[in-house]
Amino acid sequence: MTYHLQFGVLLQYLPTLLDGLWITLWLAVLGIFLGFALGVLGAVASVSSIKTYRIVCRVYVEFFRNTPMLIQLLVLFFGLPALGIRLSPLIAASLALILNNTAYIMEIVRGGILSTDKGQYEAAESLGLTRGQALRFVVLPPAIEKVFLPIVSQSVLLMLSTSIVSTIGVPELTGAAMQISSDTFRALELYLSLAIIYVLLNYIFRAALTILWQAIFKKTGQKRLFQRVAKPIVITELDVGSGNNA
Repeated sequence: MTYHLQFGVLLQYLPTLLDGLWITLWLAVLGIFLGFALGVLGAVASVSSIKTYRIVCRVYVEFFRNTPMLIQLLVLFFGLPALGIRLSPLIAASLALILNNTAYIMEIVRGGILSTDKGQYEAAESLGLTRGQALRFVVLPPAIEKVFLPIVSQSVLLMLSTSIVSTIGVPELTGAAMQISSDTFRALELYLSLAIIYVLLNYIFRAALTILWQAIFKKTGQKRLFQRVAKPIVITELDVGSGNNA
């Protein structure tokens, strides 16, 4: 049996693929940025002096890192209705991606914080910063920069994981391709094209996040960020000291 590749057949379904691509991008960006924001907050809580916070964060991370994302998605979409909570496929998909990414970002950023020299805390406290201020302004920026490459890799992995949500009927890129495949029976051409699209998205996301990293850490600079916080404190101390001497 001879099979002839006919990629031209897929052109008439280009609008469907573009719609799916838009949903994929929307889910990926939402999961990456909300997951990052929540992950950083969770990482800070996981190194807190409050034991309850540390325990809750550890349980959360262990659950989401040691269960398949597909199972998490199915629990949200098919399990919650048993409790009277019904989510649309798109909302369930968004929550699954955000919650999963949050757990991984928490652990990555936590590792960056724990690898920070304790001398930075001592230097910040000597300038009058509280431990919370030291963590926020002095420790956290270099900790995030230190682990930014693992964060980029996790973000790209999350983008690729959006294909999982097609299992609950979300018409993202893979879901749209499955629908087209059932109409055209040109699965080989379709999924080869889909693989190429995901490879391109991989490079695009890596490039975009790298540009973002350079804009934040290279142009802004950690030193200037520290100086903006520390300088007013030093000036205040000097003023107080001068007043006392007078």
